[in-house]
Amino acid sequence: MLPQLLFVLNLLATWYMVGLIWMVQIVHYAMFDRVGEEAFQRYAVDHARLITPIVMIPMLIEIVSAAGLIAVSPASVPRLWMVIGFALVVVIWASTVFLQVPCHSRFAEGFDMQVYRRLVATNWIRTVAWSVRGGLMAFWLWRMLQTR
Repeated sequence: MLPQLLFVLNLLATWYMVGLIWMVQIVHYAMFDRVGEEAFQRYAVDHARLITPIVMIPMLIEIVSAAGLIAVSPASVPRLWMVIGFALVVVIWASTVFLQVPCHSRFAEGFDMQVYRRLVATNWIRTVAWSVRGGLMAFWLWRMLQTR
């Protein structure tokens, strides 16, 4: 029962983040440069404050459940695949901590075009990694359903 619960939590958290990251990458970040310099500092601070609970809770659920799946993976899913899935989560967290968060921190001082370009470019790391994770989770679900 625990492997299935962890799998469902991981699947839901991952696909929530897949949808969110694509919206952020294509829509939200694409409009950062349209806020205007006068309002941008306040906008950036508010963005960081408001987006944190929206992303942090599912990211925590995802990393904890991904780690749990290494320990107790469903019988129909090889443990190595769970390790690969967890490694993608680590890539996402590393990108967030070392690339995107510093950009957002700099935005608290005002808009900077170089930082903006770096944020948009490096966020593709998370966008691709979450998309791959989403595909893997869908594949693993399909495999689990076939074995029933």
